[in-house]
Order: sequence, then structure tokens, then C-alpha cells
Amino acid sequence: MKNDSIQLNGKIFNRKNLQKLHVANEPENSWRNVIFHFLKNWFDASETILAQTSGSTGAPKDIRLTKQSMINSARMTNQFFGLTSGKSALLCLPASYIAGKMMLVRALVSGFNLIAVEPKANPFENLNVPIDFASITPYQLFHSAETLKNAPIKNIIVGGGRVNSKLEAIAASISASVYETYGMTETCSHIALRCFNGYKKSDFFTVLEGVSIGQNEISCLTIRAPHLLSDEIQTNDIVELINGNSFRWLGRADSAINTGGIKIHPEPVEKKLENLISKPFFVSSVPDQMLGNKIILVIESEKFQEEQELELKSHLVSMLNKYEIPKLICYVPRFVYSLSDKVLRSETLKKYTEDDLL
Repeated sequence: MKNDSIQLNGKIFNRKNLQKLHVANEPENSWRNVIFHFLKNWFDASETILAQTSGSTGAPKDIRLTKQSMINSARMTNQFFGLTSGKSALLCLPASYIAGKMMLVRALVSGFNLIAVEPKANPFENLNVPIDFASITPYQLFHSAETLKNAPIKNIIVGGGRVNSKLEAIAASISASVYETYGMTETCSHIALRCFNGYKKSDFFTVLEGVSIGQNEISCLTIRAPHLLSDEIQTNDIVELINGNSFRWLGRADSAINTGGIKIHPEPVEKKLENLISKPFFVSSVPDQMLGNKIILVIESEKFQEEQELELKSHLVSMLNKYEIPKLICYVPRFVYSLSDKVLRSETLKKYTEDDLL
């Protein structure tokens, strides 16, 4: 097949010399050896790559992605960002996840120089060469903020978790264009992008070339991308369609709360509170005899002092409409997180007894 060589850290690797990438004195699951094993799989005769879903909306599961679909996805991103053979990009994500795998495929497709570094909180701190493109997580963006103010980098995509208002504020001082991604493992990474800093800043996602979108009867996003998947994808993401190729993400249909006959989506409520609560938190519900479900605010913290909690409640009343105001504030010592550091809400609530929460 084509795409049978890759430029890593300035050196060309292919089937013949791939073994040089293997590090014998490191575990097989070290970040370097995971790159080696992915490329070994890529260069073999099989037509698919094994990937795993993130586990943010259910148990992680293995899926098979065709190499051709991954190539098609890589071409979309490379075209959008102008990533050609003379460019350079940074691989600072584990190649065990789809985001890291796709950085390798983009380099295979376009031939740009892929600089591979150890995945860590701030992968830019010792980087002293110009970079055209990088893919990072929200966690990495938070910890790299100061370094990125002066880093010689042009474009950054952020995936693996939602971009909140705090991250948008951080990105305002970064000279690189920073994009939030929308996608899933099944679509071989992102199918839409939203710039959240600089003059390109927007509050809606725009799909990449070859992707078309729609809605079902409850306003959930549908995706058609025949070059990635033969079937239409029905998501659980409630969106507002801006036009034929743009949408605003509103929340998850499966997280909607019916309280007293009023449907509340937690995500917009949480967005209103992002600058108010410094601790990790989420909005959820517990059963209630009168309302069916009552809204609760769950904070990863020791219980606030009485004065601090009263102040928080006062802010909640002033910032939220009457249906959104939590009936209870619950404190738990530690949320349950997925392997990709997403908060697992249902699992967190199941972990603690009613007495713990209330």
C-alpha cells in the first residue's frame, strides 16, 4: 500500500528499518514502543487497525478501523491545516489512543516531519524548534499555557474532553490558533473543528470537507461521512444547526434531567458556573417524590464552610433560572474518571451512598 514510510524526528522509517524504533530496554507499552507497534501493524498486510473507544459514554470497547478510512481522515486534517511534506508537527499523545494514532497517520500521508516526545502535562517546555501543528488534551493545554505564550507553533487542536471557559480564557494569550475538536473513535478522530481564540474565534463547530450533518426528531446530531464510515452515525449530542455545515453543541441527550416536567440539560448550566467554582464539579440529579428528579450540584471537595456555601448558594440563585438551581450541593472526595481523564458521572454517583451525597 502507499503511505509506506514516515519521517520521525527527522529520520525516515519504513518496513525495512522499522525495527530500529524498537527500544529493547523499555517495556512493550512504553510510549516509544507503542509507536513502534502501531507502525508495525500499519506496514503489515492487514486492512484494519485495532482501536479503543474512550469509555466516556460507556465501557471502553475495541473497534476495527480500516486503514483507508484513517488515511481519508488524515487527508481532511492535512488539507485544512495545510500540512504538506515541508511542515513539522508534534506527537505528544500516546499512540495507544486514536488521537495519537492519527498523528502518525497524518505524517504517513503527507510526509511532514513528526517530532515525537514523551506524553506529559507540558510537552512544549523543552521544545526549541518551530512547529506547524500539534494535538493535545485539555489537561495539557492547562499545564502548557505559560510556555505556549511564546512557543513557535502555528496551530493546535484540543480533544479528549470539553473545552470550558477557563481554557478559552487561557487560549486568549496564546499566539497559535487553538481549535476544539468534535469527533469520536468511530470517525477516526475529529470531523469538525471550532477555533476558540484569536480573530477566528467562534462558538460553533464547522465540519471538514466530505462530512455532512443533520438532526433527528429530538435535535441530536447525525453525521454522514461515506469516506470514513458507510453508515450514517446517530449521536446522542443535542445541537443547534447553524447552517448546512456548522453546529453549536448544547449537551448530551442521555444526560437531560426531567425535573417537575421541565427538561434541563446539565452542560449549559455547568458552563454558567465554570468561573464560579474552582473545584471540579458537575450537575446531575437524584430521584425526588415531588419532582421526579431534583437537580444537584456535585463538587469534588471536602464540604465547604457554612459561610462559603451560603455565598455559593447566593450566586447560584443570581446566575441560574429557577428551574436550573440545584436543590442540593453534594461533596465527594474523588470523582471516578475514565482512562482519558473524563469524569464518569453515573459511576461517581454509584460509588457513593445516598448518605454520602446528601
